[in-house]
Amino acid sequence: MADKMNLILMNGTLDKLLAATTITSGAVAMGKEVTIFVTFWGLNAFRKGAWADPAAQKLPADYQQYAPALKEAMQRMGVKPWIETLKTAKELGNVKVYACGLTMDMFGLKLADLEDVVDGEKGVAGFVGDSEGAQVLVF
Repeated sequence: MADKMNLILMNGTLDKLLAATTITSGAVAMGKEVTIFVTFWGLNAFRKGAWADPAAQKLPADYQQYAPALKEAMQRMGVKPWIETLKTAKELGNVKVYACGLTMDMFGLKLADLEDVVDGEKGVAGFVGDSEGAQVLVF
């Protein structure tokens, strides 16, 4: 079993963000090194303050009708926002979050525009190199 897990987070919907950060947290608790490569629409979720904006907390179009029930269940169960789960995982173990350089350029973003959980910017070649010997998941 690989000691490294790399996630490609290319979707910024709430279900993907929750799943990716929960899996990251579990992997870190099991002693794995985790790298998250955030690209395309996933990167929008990492803009400063976006995680707290109710308008940005979306589900895929096919599941929009379930959004109110999901949010109510999360509140009732005390599920933390995805970014808090990610911050906790980073405190517990070796978790790195990289923004895709090409996507940053396409969206006109700078690292200063993103939440402080983002460790830096990386290109595809860098991420692919980091993925050697790692389990890779796509969200």
